[in-house]
Amino acid sequence: MQAIDPVTLDNCADEPIHIPGSIQPHGALLAFDMAGLLLAWSDNAAQLLGLTLALGTPLAQLPLRAEVQAAATDCVDSMEDGEAPAIALEVAIGPLRFDCIVHAYQGRLIVEFELRDVPSDAVAAFALKAHAAIDRLKRQKSIDALLQLATEQVRAITGFDRVMAYRFHQDDSGDVTAEARREDLEPYLGRRYPASDIPAQARRLYIINTLRLIADTGYTPSPLRGRAGDAPLDLSHSVLRSVSPIHIEYLQNMGVGASMSVSIVVAGRLWGLLACHHMLPLQVPYSIRMAADVMAQVLASLVQSIEARERARLVEASAEVRTRVMETLLHHDEPARALLQHAPALCQSLQAEALVVTQYGKVMVHGEVDAELAARMVASLPEGGADLVERSAIGDWPLEMQAALAPWAGLLALRFDPATGGWLLALRREQIHTIRWAGRPEKVVRTGPLGPRLTPRGSFDEWREMVRGRAVSWDAAEKLAASQLLGEMHRASMAKHVETDRARAQLLAMLGHDVRGPLHSINMAATVLQHGGAASTMSTRIQASSTRMERLISQVLDMSRINGGLGLGLERSEVDLVLLLQDLLDEVRTAHADLRIDASMPATLSALVDGDRMMQVVSNLVSNARHHGMHGEPIEVILAEQDGQVVLEVRNVAPPIPAELLPMLYSPLKHASVGNVRNRGGLGLGLHIAQEIVQQHGGQIAYRYDKLQVVFAVTLPRAG
Repeated sequence: MQAIDPVTLDNCADEPIHIPGSIQPHGALLAFDMAGLLLAWSDNAAQLLGLTLALGTPLAQLPLRAEVQAAATDCVDSMEDGEAPAIALEVAIGPLRFDCIVHAYQGRLIVEFELRDVPSDAVAAFALKAHAAIDRLKRQKSIDALLQLATEQVRAITGFDRVMAYRFHQDDSGDVTAEARREDLEPYLGRRYPASDIPAQARRLYIINTLRLIADTGYTPSPLRGRAGDAPLDLSHSVLRSVSPIHIEYLQNMGVGASMSVSIVVAGRLWGLLACHHMLPLQVPYSIRMAADVMAQVLASLVQSIEARERARLVEASAEVRTRVMETLLHHDEPARALLQHAPALCQSLQAEALVVTQYGKVMVHGEVDAELAARMVASLPEGGADLVERSAIGDWPLEMQAALAPWAGLLALRFDPATGGWLLALRREQIHTIRWAGRPEKVVRTGPLGPRLTPRGSFDEWREMVRGRAVSWDAAEKLAASQLLGEMHRASMAKHVETDRARAQLLAMLGHDVRGPLHSINMAATVLQHGGAASTMSTRIQASSTRMERLISQVLDMSRINGGLGLGLERSEVDLVLLLQDLLDEVRTAHADLRIDASMPATLSALVDGDRMMQVVSNLVSNARHHGMHGEPIEVILAEQDGQVVLEVRNVAPPIPAELLPMLYSPLKHASVGNVRNRGGLGLGLHIAQEIVQQHGGQIAYRYDKLQVVFAVTLPRAG
């Protein structure tokens, strides 16, 4: 057979462990080509099996038991694309008892004879235990419980001193999450083993051949003999395949005399591993190993089911959140504020600890994030490219802001509206934690007579490493939820843009119509004055028409500033709200002599506000009450201080606002306002602008129906 290159530092990652050119000596191997001619055999086969072997000997001419010949024939008959699954049977050759395993791979028929000392009735008893263990596994409800029970049951049926369950991370390192062991052995539970402990080629073999036994780590390999120059015999599915010398040294450094690994493969990926160690050599019969392998397959199926249920639960919860977010976005004038209304649910859906929302240059925060840092986070996002940006460590952020990020490290940013700079940022804190490594994870390089060689670590004493600067990575389910949310928000943004364009056209049409009225009045008044009409009457009409035009234009300009993200430019100062309200209400009473306004206010109440803008809020609320209130009933204005806050209520007698109108109560251009015969001069912008002014003061405005009265209540912080 072809010689295998020695393992060095340069080729360790490419070590051809599937074609080792030798087998473990507790059994013998025969390999045949597609014509049934002997192609290769292990050096110990002649003695162990009592055969005379020569290259090209037909299988049918070898003095093997009839059942072995029959199994080989069945295997050849069932081959597809040069492969056939294993067939196992028990055979006796002289005084020796063997497990005979026949399989085909890459056009080669491989017959292995593995020595067995355990009698058949004992093997059958262990198999019954395995069936009972599988039934218990099916009753477990959590992955942790599954793994712990699996380690206990595999140890019970195989007799190993220690059985560990590894669960692999995305970086292929693995934690020992369950363990069953002999009491005098040091526990490995909770320790992490680096990804380098299982190189890529070994990981591949763990997937395609899910069980591997090393009966004695001190074995001397039995080399394969056969036709020189032929392709090396692929032993990927062999039960006797020899093992990498580096792995043998690794096990010996741990004090292990025998080892068995059983793969937990979920959705084609090496999800975990059951690693079995014995301090002395241990030969486990093939059928018992297969029972352990079946347990691992059941375990993998149960893990997949549990994870699928959890994913389904998360998908369902995320769908509910998306539905609520969409409903709010479609009926809210400010998508950024609408998203903040659902911040707790969005945090839970995305498994985030804080949110930052920005649009039109305005940055809003949910959670313990400094506002200045939030603005810098937004500024660090790309202007073009993908609409979903992921960062899992401080090192993923721009260098100039890394020092200021703590405690935040993880980011999942969704650009929901590129036209307006709309981003939703989900944040995760840095996870400062200690990894309990099973010894230092690095391999050791030592120089010997043949130069540098790779040596696995010699100590497996616990070695702790403090890990900083990383957040929990966003997993596939969370990123799927984020992308689905992003798609829904994109659709909502498009619908909103269409609605805005329609509203803009409607606004221009209404503005042209409504401004034409006062202009006509002014023109008529000027004509009358030219012909000697009553100057005082015409002056009053001109003033009223001009005021109306100014109000219309002012509202349009305010809405343009709001929609453009410019804000209203508040200029706060210490203002006595009582004096401000008294002046405003006097003006309203003078303009509307038939209107009754009852005011309840303290002697004085100061607050840090923009006085002109607060006048605008009260004016809009009183105007709203006058237009929509019951004719002849008074309007009540109440000003008070409660718990260090200013509370202003404007009340009017009227039927309650219909429930279907409440979601769009603060929207501009409401049909209920535009079509009101008592509000022909209004554009339906009053409540929209009032809400924006109040919110920019850090306050809230809310509607309620109380004792036959429509009530709008404004709450403001006194200190701004």
